[in-house]
Amino acid sequence: MKKFLFDFFPLVLFFVAFKVADIYVATWAAIAASVAQIIWLKLRKKPIEATNWMNVIIIVVFGGATIYFQNEAFVKWKPTVLYWMFAAILLGGKLFFKKNLIQKMLGAQMSMDNHVWDKLNYSWSGFFIVAGAINLFVAFSGYFTLDQWATFKVFGMTILLIVFAIGQSLWISRHIDLSEN
Repeated sequence: MKKFLFDFFPLVLFFVAFKVADIYVATWAAIAASVAQIIWLKLRKKPIEATNWMNVIIIVVFGGATIYFQNEAFVKWKPTVLYWMFAAILLGGKLFFKKNLIQKMLGAQMSMDNHVWDKLNYSWSGFFIVAGAINLFVAFSGYFTLDQWATFKVFGMTILLIVFAIGQSLWISRHIDLSEN
């Protein structure tokens, strides 16, 4: 739970700053919080995960462009770029390098048949592709305000991620029992 809160700190700070000030202050806050996380982990000599690096690079680039050009469109693209990068890494690992990265991350904790690991890898890839597309729809379709996008980005996408993860956990639990018999 502590790691979950740590990982979502920049997102929560973004939302609070957005509600108190505006998109530009919120973007500065998210950049500062993401960089501070990396510094904190370095100072504590804790491992910095690839996802932390990807997030900080993307928020600095897209957030920086938002601030520099005074154009909120860049920061609205940030979640989609991050999600699609995750999908590309998962799919690319499997299709081009024959490596199932989900299995590599979780394989020590559970045993499942390779075809089950592949389905899990593809389902997470699909989730990230769809999540990125949903973000673009909410951000740019014209049906939603900036405030609604920010709320959706923080709460809607987080809820979707949690619901998907729970669904995957239930699905995995069925296949762990089958593969261990």
